[in-house]
Amino acid sequence: MQNKIRTLAAKHHPAVVALRRHLRAHPELGGAETATQAKIIDTLAGLGLAPAKIAGTGVVVDIQGAASGKTVALRADIDALPLQDECGQPYASTVAGISHACGHDGHTAALLGVAMVLAAIRDNIPGTVRLLFQPSEEILPGGALGMIAAGALAGVDAIAGAHLWPSVPVGKVQIARSRMMASATAFRITVLGKGGHGSMPHLAVSPILVGSEILAALHAIPGCNTDPLETLALTVGCFQSGEAENIIPDKALIKGTLRCFDEKLRYATLDRIEQLCRHICDANGAGLALEKVIGYPPLINNPAVADRLIAAARTALGPDGVEVVGPVLACEDFAHYLDKVPGAFMFIGAAPQGDIYPLHHPRFDFDEQALAVGVEVMANAALGLLAP
Repeated sequence: MQNKIRTLAAKHHPAVVALRRHLRAHPELGGAETATQAKIIDTLAGLGLAPAKIAGTGVVVDIQGAASGKTVALRADIDALPLQDECGQPYASTVAGISHACGHDGHTAALLGVAMVLAAIRDNIPGTVRLLFQPSEEILPGGALGMIAAGALAGVDAIAGAHLWPSVPVGKVQIARSRMMASATAFRITVLGKGGHGSMPHLAVSPILVGSEILAALHAIPGCNTDPLETLALTVGCFQSGEAENIIPDKALIKGTLRCFDEKLRYATLDRIEQLCRHICDANGAGLALEKVIGYPPLINNPAVADRLIAAARTALGPDGVEVVGPVLACEDFAHYLDKVPGAFMFIGAAPQGDIYPLHHPRFDFDEQALAVGVEVMANAALGLLAP
């Protein structure tokens, strides 16, 4: 069966590449993927399948084998980023300010390639494979929640997902047996001071000085308020206040993120941030407005499902094609699915031949041979998860 899957993946590779380039050239933001949805449905219907719309702009389709058995799901995200495309290729985005610099065009095309392979061997499928094309992965709290609420996981025994990873060579897959990706949380702190003239600071409350105290306190949290055996990344990416050298402004804005793997730590850290901010503002006579944005939960692979994916990838790529790795602090709303059913996520090597640009960079691109690898590995994964 492995040789059959590899032959079919190679046969359909040109079509998968063409789909990927079409999607790269015509990206759509989360919740607005109407043309993308239509392209997915047309492609699946052309394979004799019966796709259906779900969660607004998503698509779901079942590929039923000749024998009854379990139901496993494979998921791809389909939305793009609000980012100008600067990849410089003929297939670059034709839509100003929107780009698939996230690799979701590749994810969508690869899952359509999996549909092509599985549709051709459905008589050998011992159960049902459900393909999920999910919108709005890039928008908190994540399109996975809408898919789940619409019944995408009904009857599903296990789920697998993957992300093209530009720092990993083509022909390699990385996966963790437990912690894979972190939770994501954002915070926005507004310090409400009292504006005044630069020559009379005693009559004002400088939100810049108060904000500076807050910054120092925030960056002490990982070292002073966190178990050293736990991982916590606290990053401030924005500190804005004032416009002139002789005017004390009346407010300052601080924006940052938290990344960790323990949910108790996430919420304890948010409480600590609020406690410190209130004490510092109170001590300086400033006011405080604090907004907490709870993003995706940590992505924790199910060890048994991860082992099935490892075996499937080794079947496709050989014993050296899989690296069992530790976690990364990136995040993914695939984590929502893992809160409901056993599953696992992996990184598929997609490093380009030339310069490597990270995900979400305007010049991000990947080696399209990674699509053939993704199709073969994910098709193997589906059959591996269906096996007794």
